[in-house]
Amino acid sequence: ELSVKHPQSGCSFGGRFYSLEDTWHPDLGEPFGVMHCVKCYCETQRGRKGKVLGKVSCKNIKQDCPEPSCDDPVLLPGQCCKTCPKDFAEVLTDLNSRELFWLSRGQLVITVETEGQDPRHISGFITGRKSCDTIQSVMSSGDALTPGKTGGVGSAFFHLHDNGTLDYQVQLVGVSSEVVGLTIELKPRRRSKRSVLYDLTPEFDRPSGRAAGSWSRLEARHIHMLLQNELFINVATAHSQEGELRGQIKALLYSGLEAPRHEIPVPLAGQFVAPPVLTSAGGHAWVSVDERCHLHYEIVVAGLSKADDLTVNAHLHGLAEIGELDERSTNHKRLLTGFYGSQAQGVLKDISVELLRHLDRGTAFIQVSTKVNTRGEIRGRVHVPNNCEFGTKGEVELAEFDDLFVRDPEELKKDPHTCFFESQHHAHGSLWTPNYNHCFTCSCQKRTVICDPVICPVLTCSRTIQPDDKCCPMCVERKNSKDMKAPERLDEHPEGCYFEGDQKMHAPGSTWHPFVPPFGYIKCALCTCKGATGEVHCEKVTCPALTCSRPVRRSPSDCCKECLEEDKPPLEHADMMQADGTSHCKFGKNFYQNSDNWHPRVPLMGEMKCITCWCDHGVTKCQRKQCPVLTCSNITRREDMCCPECQGKTNTHTHTYIHTHHAP
Repeated sequence: ELSVKHPQSGCSFGGRFYSLEDTWHPDLGEPFGVMHCVKCYCETQRGRKGKVLGKVSCKNIKQDCPEPSCDDPVLLPGQCCKTCPKDFAEVLTDLNSRELFWLSRGQLVITVETEGQDPRHISGFITGRKSCDTIQSVMSSGDALTPGKTGGVGSAFFHLHDNGTLDYQVQLVGVSSEVVGLTIELKPRRRSKRSVLYDLTPEFDRPSGRAAGSWSRLEARHIHMLLQNELFINVATAHSQEGELRGQIKALLYSGLEAPRHEIPVPLAGQFVAPPVLTSAGGHAWVSVDERCHLHYEIVVAGLSKADDLTVNAHLHGLAEIGELDERSTNHKRLLTGFYGSQAQGVLKDISVELLRHLDRGTAFIQVSTKVNTRGEIRGRVHVPNNCEFGTKGEVELAEFDDLFVRDPEELKKDPHTCFFESQHHAHGSLWTPNYNHCFTCSCQKRTVICDPVICPVLTCSRTIQPDDKCCPMCVERKNSKDMKAPERLDEHPEGCYFEGDQKMHAPGSTWHPFVPPFGYIKCALCTCKGATGEVHCEKVTCPALTCSRPVRRSPSDCCKECLEEDKPPLEHADMMQADGTSHCKFGKNFYQNSDNWHPRVPLMGEMKCITCWCDHGVTKCQRKQCPVLTCSNITRREDMCCPECQGKTNTHTHTYIHTHHAP
């Protein structure tokens, strides 16, 4: 097994940890891939008290490419700069079954030899890439072939040996009925046609809900699919024969944290929330406490809103917390982080003695909350034995006291909790209006920027105005009459009201939905600025009585349910930003109608013409242009082409051959 010492300082980027002074090309994942013309650098900086920190900086390096000295330079796959032809490549398409077997067992050798009077050669075994990444899967009801909301979860992690053997450990909790099948599968061509590769059911122990064992007969193509995140694990139950839970098997990139990935993770399920939540989501977490009594955590979730997963925008996906299982106590609960996408990770340093004791006793929990379920979407019980009866060791964090003072820009750059957004540094806990759209409110939550669109309240007055510097319309006063009470004048209290939630001044007489970081705007409450006194009065929204039999909540963030109408008016642009329907898609800052297609734009790279995205009933889908497999030895790619192509044959002076090497 590969043992790696965890570095003390470095940079986290895209879920991967880099040491100080490291350089790399960012990988944006499928279908974008590696940005070969962008180079990132982990720059060394000094923080407070001389602590060494890392800062990521990236730039486009295409303009730095040297001018080739030959007349016919080529652009090789995986390169940014054109070079003179000298390399060669070949695709072997005729490996027999025996050779493929030795390849899967790590016993195939590749040798390169040179010609001439003094020939030289180098050789080595062809094996899987050595990595500290973890192959794992979260199985949720939301990702099942027929999606549901059961509140159950499955958790699995794997270890691939050099000889092609795959060790696995699986645990299931909260399923609705008896487990009748546990299988590793391919992506089905049709929903009703599953492709099972390996059956884990015989190793499943129903009383404990666990399965552990080894798959020793993987073929080379199966190993390739495993490392390319193309395999799935499916859980069939008596009530859901095709699958109640399902998850993609994929690599969790090494983060540099001291989380015990060699141990089975803590399952996070809606069934463990108090009261239980029938959610489509599930998750698991690795948690540890180091010798300094700092908490290291890594959380992976699946099955949350797919529309949010696939849009590249700043919407809060989850909120991770740690706390005590006793619901009667609210003191021993801490925010871990707000996060986008499907992963959250970090280190919590200032933990109370009480919370450390609960971790030691196994009476603590990890919880992920969302805007839909603010009191908890999924939860899991955590038991981390520790010897921290006197609390955290080491320097005391001063972040709470720093918020009382105006932060110096240079100090902000050194603070590891600072957010960098729109070329400016923002302190942890701060709020601001972004430059790209003044109808959003952004907050910084420990290096994570969360932006929410302003939600305007419904006005009941007959006359409104739209101030140029405001996002929402306001009521205006009418002439006073004997039989009608006039609204408060806008100039009775010219200073207006200061609201702590969004840290803004509100005009006298104005109403708004309160902003509560990090959940954003709360539609179930309405605040009003009393013009005469400058006081803010907030009250819960009263929902109207409905006469229909099946009222629905149009958007998860809506407070009140409503009756559906057959003829719905078309959505305006502002409504599209807040709607959770199935007709429109949001990608970056743009909105698209159903069936629209476009080429996505990536910072520093511009338009990605080789990738096409389209809107499929509210879900954004993207795909890279499929390129044919080339069998020629000289492959090149023109700058204006998406796919590589064959060049004319040239003579080479190097021989490569493959042979097997194994024990008799």
